[in-house]
Amino acid sequence: MKKKIIQTMAFFLRELDMRKRSFMWQIVWIVYDLMWAMSVGFLGLGVASISGAEINTNQYVLYLLVGSFMWTYLSSVFSIVSWAITWERWEGTIEYTFMAPVKRIFHLVGNSIFAIIYGLIRMVIVFLISSAVFDLNLQNANLFAAGFILILASISFVGFGMMAAVLPLISPENGEKTTMIVEAILMMVSGIFYPITILPIWMQPIARLSPATYALEAMRKAIVEHASIGSLWGLIWPLIITGIVLIPLGNFVFKLGEQYVKRVGKLKRDG
Repeated sequence: MKKKIIQTMAFFLRELDMRKRSFMWQIVWIVYDLMWAMSVGFLGLGVASISGAEINTNQYVLYLLVGSFMWTYLSSVFSIVSWAITWERWEGTIEYTFMAPVKRIFHLVGNSIFAIIYGLIRMVIVFLISSAVFDLNLQNANLFAAGFILILASISFVGFGMMAAVLPLISPENGEKTTMIVEAILMMVSGIFYPITILPIWMQPIARLSPATYALEAMRKAIVEHASIGSLWGLIWPLIITGIVLIPLGNFVFKLGEQYVKRVGKLKRDG
């Protein structure tokens, strides 16, 4: 067990070291996340003046910002895990990593732990600054339930990221671009800025397959409506199921991809 923990932490620390070497770029990404969130918040403030409708502007802004904060976090987790192989190729370490006597699950879990912590740090920074700018009232928020939902959503998105990581592995030319397409589809169907009930009928079943759909709805209820964990059970159990299923499935899919690229000689190919 000690050896497994050390192997997992080795991949975590390697991810951390890569980010330390590109520290200024991490600030750039945080500024980008902040500009994204603030643009969404200003959009909410402008809705009333554009439409002329009688709406609770503050509540609508909070609705949009919760979606923005959550997507900042979930997309960060998904991107870091799914781009693990792309980073390996850029660093020139892919052959050494895949030759090391380490089970692939510990490699992926180490990357995933870093992705979760890194994503949380980015989200908290964006949340604190945005809260000050928009003077958000979170007195009625159930932060305990929100944190619990965040943990469950993280596990599900790690599994998604593991499966998406196989794309850059089997296609050095277009794999990372395809992961961006997968991320865009998840954003569109998961109700980041709108309820999924406004989607076309044929898209709504697709939305129900995304763990982000349940995470976002549960997070909004916890933050805006002060919902308890018990009252959110109808949204929590799908997150638990997807978390249980997606991580082993992601590891299995990645191992199949690894066997394929080793067999056909694509492991070190750059393009």
